Amino acid sequence: MKPLPILAFAALALPALADPLKVYILAGQSNMQGHAHVRTMDVIGLDPKTAPMLKEMRDANGDPKVCDDVWISSIGSSDEEKTGKLTVGFGPEKGGPKIGPEFTFGIYMQKQVDEPILIIKTAWGGKSIHTDFRPPSAGPFEFRDDQLAKFKEQGKDIDKIKAERKEATGHYYRLMTEHVKKVLGDIKRVYPDYDAEEGYEIAGFVWFQGWNDMVAGDVYPDRGKPGGYDAYSENLAHFIRDVRKDFSAPEMPFVIGVMGAGGPVEEYGPSQQRYAGIHSEFRKAMAAPASMPEFKGNVTAVYTEKYWDQELTKLREKDRELQKQVDEAVKAGKIEGKNKKDEIEKLRAKEFDDREREILTNGASNAEFHYLGSAKILGQIGKAFAEAIGEMSK
Repeated sequence: MKPLPILAFAALALPALADPLKVYILAGQSNMQGHAHVRTMDVIGLDPKTAPMLKEMRDANGDPKVCDDVWISSIGSSDEEKTGKLTVGFGPEKGGPKIGPEFTFGIYMQKQVDEPILIIKTAWGGKSIHTDFRPPSAGPFEFRDDQLAKFKEQGKDIDKIKAERKEATGHYYRLMTEHVKKVLGDIKRVYPDYDAEEGYEIAGFVWFQGWNDMVAGDVYPDRGKPGGYDAYSENLAHFIRDVRKDFSAPEMPFVIGVMGAGGPVEEYGPSQQRYAGIHSEFRKAMAAPASMPEFKGNVTAVYTEKYWDQELTKLREKDRELQKQVDEAVKAGKIEGKNKKDEIEKLRAKEFDDREREILTNGASNAEFHYLGSAKILGQIGKAFAEAIGEMSK
């Protein structure tokens, strides 16, 4: 028998196994939930820098895209778990439909890996890492002596306070890990075409949280001073170690979405200056774990302040000044109160062009601490998260 030619052996070779399903975990509090109403998406197209992103967020008919190759399971943003193909509406249900960073994260992450992906999103509003998301290796929450002395002075039941804090400590960390493991235990429930033989890989984790720690003066009494938020950095480092251990992913790329509501501190206006020190120190503390030697190359900080909409902020400030002028005129008797609204509209028509009116009217849908509920801001943030994981995964 003649030996088979080399090409025949190639033809008989077994087909290469497909890559495992890429799974990405998104976790945090209200800004990970995302409070950008879909009506704010149009404004993305008014800026040449972000207009290409809007094209990725919409289909050929101009409707919000439904991503055929991106599947998601989300809890915390609605009363019940929401699953399905990624599109708008995975932000909080009240006042929706809304988007968070997950929408553009999924779009741009899938473009990088060029295969189906699964997102597991766990986000609850108003949660801290010092208590709610406190990771196991950080140990129990400990009240300082001065806190306990204050409780005693106020006549409060210290034993009850300690018991309540003990019960709350780590509660949302456990909910997060339990849900991730539930989804991974039955992926076909969320992504029907999942092939168990190919398996899955936890390919990245994004953490976007911080507000409740930043404003917790009782927990961080020196929060406006250098080192005042060191405890946050320590807890976040424990968090990174623990999620990697709990999900058996020791080198899982981890993105820290550094709080940036309000934009770069160095560009703060007069009304923001009283917060500048606190915001600056907290952002340093959030980013700090990315510089730790043990996390070199697989933990990175994304400074979300870079994506703040300064044009929208300036237009809103100008509009507030116009309203203030009218209020003063009413107070001085120059304008009747019943004509106040008409006078404001006259000033707006005079001071803003059509493009500026569109940005002012539809650019924001929520408060500053929710990144103005701006799809332009949160869309860029989600894209940046995907790019950061992609860079670490090279």
